[in-house]
Amino acid sequence: MSQTEQLEGTPLIQPSSTDHALHVDVVEACRSVYDPEIPVNIFDLGLVYTILIDDENAVKVIMTLTAPGCPVAGEMPGWVADAVSSVPGVKQVDVDLVWEPPWGMDMMSDEARLELGFM
Repeated sequence: MSQTEQLEGTPLIQPSSTDHALHVDVVEACRSVYDPEIPVNIFDLGLVYTILIDDENAVKVIMTLTAPGCPVAGEMPGWVADAVSSVPGVKQVDVDLVWEPPWGMDMMSDEARLELGFM
């Protein structure tokens, strides 16, 4: 099996560190970032796949964009890093932009669907 093949039963998106004390604050920081073309924050749009927070309070955000040709592809990770860096207690932020799995409208929260008129 090649490294690019997915093992059956392995999640496509790595689980977040939801039990870490900073998780809620990091999520709220992600919610302060908006795609300039869509009036919904990136977290509720489903663009943030994973938030990992280690014992040293270093944060890794794994995210995507609505499309590889997104005009803010070069800027969005910096916006997220700046927002998360402002959370008290966060020591370091690393934002990885990924394209697998591709984003789909089914990844949006119910709030985002409602805001955009899909519900």
